[in-house]
Amino acid sequence: MTPETSYFATRLATDEVDLLAAQRLRYRVFVEELGGDGLLVDHQGRFERDEFDPVVDHLVLVDNRRSRDDLDHVVGVYRLLPGERAEAFGRFYCDSEYGLAPLRASGRSLLELGRSCVDPAYRGGSGMFLMWNALADYVLARGIEILFGVASFHGTDVQALAQPLSWLHHHHLAPAAIRPRARPDGFRRMDLIPAEQLDRRAAMTGMPALIKAYLRLGGMVGEGAWLDRAFNTTDVFLMVDTKAMSEKHRKFYETRQGQ
Repeated sequence: MTPETSYFATRLATDEVDLLAAQRLRYRVFVEELGGDGLLVDHQGRFERDEFDPVVDHLVLVDNRRSRDDLDHVVGVYRLLPGERAEAFGRFYCDSEYGLAPLRASGRSLLELGRSCVDPAYRGGSGMFLMWNALADYVLARGIEILFGVASFHGTDVQALAQPLSWLHHHHLAPAAIRPRARPDGFRRMDLIPAEQLDRRAAMTGMPALIKAYLRLGGMVGEGAWLDRAFNTTDVFLMVDTKAMSEKHRKFYETRQGQ
């Protein structure tokens, strides 16, 4: 364990303080940094929240050097919604943006990932590695077969995102049998540039780090992007089939399972 990681802990939010700290972090990132908003956002208290918060698991990254009393101790968060819990609740978050019938019909064990964010001071460090390890444990313990969620590009000008969106469409489109499609109210085409005219360097430069991380795990995208004007983002549907991961990452998961 490095000196840096010794200060960190990962866990499912254990109490109201963890949850409030996660919502405070989400406010700093999604509202103050990225300009988002929502019906249940508490601007006075600086909490980003919605109707899914009571039914999901919040996987949090905690820096034990920071103040719990000030709700400052959560520096990373992932929101996790298992398929059976979404069925009982009535929907996934992604249902508002994408048609998920192909995934539901697959019979596979599903887990929706959402509201992923990290405090700016911790991006690119070892904290995210710890978060991925904790997510791997969660996936293995529940026999999850498909991870999915929406990942966001900042802004709603799709032409400015033509290179990365087109790269995703031409190189990482999910098989038709399990491919969700963006709903008509926010649908935007992703095949904006012909495959032969793509610039890989420009596409990767414009690709958010989280999306690139999913692609390294064998990530695939749905059909079309969806404009989320409330959050000032262009969203793409990302999924990872845990059975189709690269051998390198499959061995990583199996190693975790054996510990």
